[in-house]
Amino acid sequence: MRLIFLGPPGAGKGTQAQRIETELGIKQLSTGDMLRAAVAAETPIGLQAKDIMARGDLVPDEVVVGIISDRIDDADCASGFILDGFPRNVAQAEALDAMLARKGLALDAVVELTVDPKILIQRILTRAAQSAEGPREDDTEEALTHRLTVYDQQTAPVSAHYKKQGLLRAVDGMLDIDAVTQEIKQSLGI
Repeated sequence: MRLIFLGPPGAGKGTQAQRIETELGIKQLSTGDMLRAAVAAETPIGLQAKDIMARGDLVPDEVVVGIISDRIDDADCASGFILDGFPRNVAQAEALDAMLARKGLALDAVVELTVDPKILIQRILTRAAQSAEGPREDDTEEALTHRLTVYDQQTAPVSAHYKKQGLLRAVDGMLDIDAVTQEIKQSLGI
């Protein structure tokens, strides 16, 4: 099964993707994690992305699309994957559609976690404070506010793109974690 998990920062995409990864035996692919790993390793893409990510801005589409294209060719993605944090804009969604078509693949569904935007900043700051690794560089109130603005302007329209294709499944991300997982499974028929 090939899936996308959409939702604003702090909606629970990563948590839910990990649960569905385990349930279905498919690979969760977090572009954020892949980019942060590239930053930590100081790869050319990582150095290019470091300052952009610290501001809360989006990494250029061609960089992210290239990372995803290479990654889904790996053997652990043969039975499917969950894209977590990608696509972040309609241009990326269109590039993903075209790339998958060239590979003879198609998405099965797009799960959108809907949440109350007023709660998101506090949720993310709490997550950062409780993280064993400590807060990420972009887990500041200023960067988070900017990320939410960017999400509303650039990423929210991706929902409409996939709704037109009949792939969108909206799930209430404000429910208890287990209840969200159950809603996702029901929306996917698993």
